[in-house]
Amino acid sequence: MGTDATGTPAQQIAAGYAGAGQAVELGSVVVDGAVDPTATVRIPLATLNRHGLVAGATGTGKTTSLQVIAEQLSAAGVPVVMADVKGDLSGLSRPGTPGDKTAQRATDTGDDWTPTAFPVEFLSLGTAGIGVPVRATVSSFGPILLSKVLGLNATQESTLGLIFHWADQKGLLLDDLKDLRGVIQVLTSDEGKAELKALGAVSPATAGVILRALVNLEAEGGDTFFGLPELEPEHLIRLDADGRGVVTLLELGAQAARPQLFSTFLMWVLADLFTTLPEIGDVDKPKLVFIFDEAHLLFDDASKAFLQQVEQTVKLIRSKGVGVFFCTQLPTDVPNDVLSQLGARIQHALRAFTPDDQKALAKTVRTYPKTSVYDLEEALTSLGIGEAIVTVLSERGAPTPVAWTRMRAPRSLMGTIGNEAIAAAATASPLQATYGQTDDRPSAFEMLAAKAAQETPPEPPTPSLPPPVSPQPVPEPQAPEPQGPSIIQEVLQSPAFKSFLRSAATTAGREITRSVFGTSSRRRR
Repeated sequence: MGTDATGTPAQQIAAGYAGAGQAVELGSVVVDGAVDPTATVRIPLATLNRHGLVAGATGTGKTTSLQVIAEQLSAAGVPVVMADVKGDLSGLSRPGTPGDKTAQRATDTGDDWTPTAFPVEFLSLGTAGIGVPVRATVSSFGPILLSKVLGLNATQESTLGLIFHWADQKGLLLDDLKDLRGVIQVLTSDEGKAELKALGAVSPATAGVILRALVNLEAEGGDTFFGLPELEPEHLIRLDADGRGVVTLLELGAQAARPQLFSTFLMWVLADLFTTLPEIGDVDKPKLVFIFDEAHLLFDDASKAFLQQVEQTVKLIRSKGVGVFFCTQLPTDVPNDVLSQLGARIQHALRAFTPDDQKALAKTVRTYPKTSVYDLEEALTSLGIGEAIVTVLSERGAPTPVAWTRMRAPRSLMGTIGNEAIAAAATASPLQATYGQTDDRPSAFEMLAAKAAQETPPEPPTPSLPPPVSPQPVPEPQAPEPQGPSIIQEVLQSPAFKSFLRSAATTAGREITRSVFGTSSRRRR
């Protein structure tokens, strides 16, 4: 194992995790069912930008492990961004409740457990949630990520990319979904066929499929997410007055029906961080740790272009001082090219009920260093709740020995604080002034509407009637006789004349439409 040969097997394993720098302490080593409180398993902060994986079946303690990691990162002055998919992590903002189980876990892991609350910021995806609303513009989200949300195939994704390119060439700002919808409606209209053809290899049928997918997304509440003001990365990297890292929790809000939008938004945030943060190289502790919960949603049915973007971002963002953790049920949920970049592995219990489960178990075992202390296949199916098989990168950058680890108990509250408390915290947040109100500036939808109004020809003036003729005086007054309608009134009120007006209006409408789009297209060419 490359460790000191002295001491018990548990202490020999723990020697591989020893180091002088700051670290996240996960728990204590278990060998043959006995836990050694002095044999500590830890992740050096200096290696957290080499990324990690937390995996395991439902109910095995993954969320609790994430809570323990987030607490210690915050205490060390490292901000954390987490997706609170199930709403269980809001308890980070409240001190934990003492109890017999907590006391026993603290004894097992050698932890001087103290109830502690941590600084938490509650954000919601879109304007219909209970946290501070955050958004992204359609333009910055981009065609690859939006295609993932819309469930488009490779051909449709390529078409959407060309539509984005056309809008950019025309100077049309794509802030929200109605902007993109307006652009596609122009391109798929009779007057826009020439523009669509000029894009090359874009069929009206494919553009129509994209338009229908956009309409469906709007109907499911996706329009509350896209728009302004857009989330700024610096608001995710903050410390409180005591120098502790702020834990940003992102909840789904109205996007629960589209969890893929949620996971893809997290990928957008990560890509935005990569774009905006400066290069800092290797540091004593990361600038930010980003945690993807339910990571399988990110990779399910993902296109090749999307997977390449994820792989590239994860590979390069470590130089910006950002660490990334993926949390999912099976390591096989994460593509191999991404999995190979994850230096820390925290694997909770796996089930082996079916042949597919057995295959996944065998693949998981092969991702760990060899060990003579544990039978890993047996260990991975025998772990108790709150226990995990762990290996990380040491401060030297080498894999540590495999450790059956009894995880520490969180010091904050395990469970939700309730929607009312979350809403109250969000209302009091300093970010509310920045993101609380939607900014609907003139963008593609308004620009196209204004252009159409400018190119609409003025309506012809209504012909005026001739002035009435003064009656001639008569020598003797006579009783007035009842008069019928004048000839002009008869004409104006006749069904034939009304039919003529409707026909003329229809013809004028067609001419206006042609002048708006056809003439505009010709002028652009």
